[in-house]
Amino acid sequence: MSAKARRSHAPPATDREGVPALSVVDHRWKVLLCVAEAGSLSKAALVLAKPQSMVSRAVAQLERECGERLFVRTGRGVLPTEFATQMLPRLARLLGDADALVEDMRSARGQPLGDVRLGLLPSAVRRLAGPLALAVRERWPGVRLHLVEGASATLEEQLREGRLDIAVVLREDAASLRDERLLARVPLHLIGPHGDALLAGGQIALARLSGLPLVLPARPHLLRARLDRLATEHGLQLQVASEADSVQLQYEVAAVGAGYAIASLGAGVPDGRLAAARIVQPELERFVVLAESPRRPHTRATREVMALVCELAVAQDTG
Repeated sequence: MSAKARRSHAPPATDREGVPALSVVDHRWKVLLCVAEAGSLSKAALVLAKPQSMVSRAVAQLERECGERLFVRTGRGVLPTEFATQMLPRLARLLGDADALVEDMRSARGQPLGDVRLGLLPSAVRRLAGPLALAVRERWPGVRLHLVEGASATLEEQLREGRLDIAVVLREDAASLRDERLLARVPLHLIGPHGDALLAGGQIALARLSGLPLVLPARPHLLRARLDRLATEHGLQLQVASEADSVQLQYEVAAVGAGYAIASLGAGVPDGRLAAARIVQPELERFVVLAESPRRPHTRATREVMALVCELAVAQDTG
């Protein structure tokens, strides 16, 4: 029997419920993209849960049909050729559109289906992750959430790269807001050790930050750039005693009195070792928004999850 005949008699791929899987593109292109992302045939085979021989055969068939080499072997795996490198971004977009089309077609008669990749700020994890996962499971059992926690800048990068569908991120001021769903407005606080007299009143004027030892994120960082602008506008001398790029690191430094952190407190002071005072005169706010990836197409599942995130955010603000 010829290879073509064997393929025509091969059983169709099925989904998790045993229903024949709907596809609008040749599955070999998905194999090719997986090999490029994994960097080796064996790793791609593990991701795809397929024999390595099947992965190798799919790549070899595509190379024959394209008339070009697609990968070169290295000591650690494979690398895309220049031809493949030029083709991969367009291929990724095509496959993303194809998956979205399939999910929409299968969802059209009933519940939404498919994967939704959502990024959450550390401050949003406790408030949203559990309630969101529970609501999705109860309302749409065919939707599978992939939750990622990260700093705002990290989540923004993953959105740009198409590794996330949506993410809860920060905007530093009203001027930076785009056509995004606003989830909350949160004030900035000066944070130091518990019992610090400077923080006892619960509020502190921006001018009093001048000369204080601060622990801030290193440049480039949106909050750092905003503070630099404010210092210039208000004639402040910001003294950066140390730099720390995660909020948790800043809290640890602040807890021992080695510097004051500046952060938004969505769920109150996170640690009994810390105290906080709201920065006023002027009051400084940050904006929590739900941002979308420009590289991943929307499906019914992503639209439903976005609406649910907004619903939960409003419920918590009014609860």
